[in-house]
Amino acid sequence: MKPLPEEQRWVAQFIQWARHSPKYRALDLPETLLADIITHALKRYPKPPQALTAARRVLHQVVAPYLGDPDYAQAFRDLEAAARQGEEAVRQVCWNLLQQHASTRERLPFMEAFYRRLFEVTGVPDAVLDLACGLNPLSWPWMGLPREARYLAFDIHYPRVQLIRRFFALMGIEGQAFHQDILVEPPQDRAGVAFFFKEIHRFEERQPGCARPFLRAIPARWLLISLPTRSLSQKRDLLPIHRRLMNRILDGLDWEVQEILFENEVVFCVKKDER
Repeated sequence: MKPLPEEQRWVAQFIQWARHSPKYRALDLPETLLADIITHALKRYPKPPQALTAARRVLHQVVAPYLGDPDYAQAFRDLEAAARQGEEAVRQVCWNLLQQHASTRERLPFMEAFYRRLFEVTGVPDAVLDLACGLNPLSWPWMGLPREARYLAFDIHYPRVQLIRRFFALMGIEGQAFHQDILVEPPQDRAGVAFFFKEIHRFEERQPGCARPFLRAIPARWLLISLPTRSLSQKRDLLPIHRRLMNRILDGLDWEVQEILFENEVVFCVKKDER
């Protein structure tokens, strides 16, 4: 067998490490994600061992294990049992699961008002793209979307994607969940609204300067981009930092932007210029 060029060998080594790492192996992360992270690190650092260290650090930020996750097998069993009992039981299970991830847990106190205010700006969409969705699709019972609305969710955690697929099937929702790195492979389906909740800052950490072309590639009329206003510890005010980040990303684009400020989350409602 012909030996691989040096860069390909380092890429293969990183992918193999992630596949066998106790921290990541159960997630079955997309190979496109792993290859993209190490390839960019190899371009940035002169020595491959430095690049590997940096790539591992970036992967930790992308996967964000510190935000929390449920036991996915048990979560499906709970949803399946609740579906036999009725809508209120399903809502309770979804609520319990949403509490187990920091991003959605912070939104629970105002979740119905959250979606109501967003759709007052955009109108109620007939199709949604949920980008880097996490557990957010389980918020469906509080969104006020019509049952026939298409809901396309994208995430890199395969167990999470499986749970969302099963949730859609149990609830009779016109939804699909894709195991996909959206930075490397942006969605192609058009939608009225794209959710991009609490992720754009981590995209920029992964690959500085990537957010602007990424947003331009998303085939949605409205981009609803949210960012936390406080750190996870609640000790640091992030609002000024994240406003500057969004101003930099959107600078020079002829897109309409409205800001909605919630208790611990700010949403930038961006209407894309599709001329």
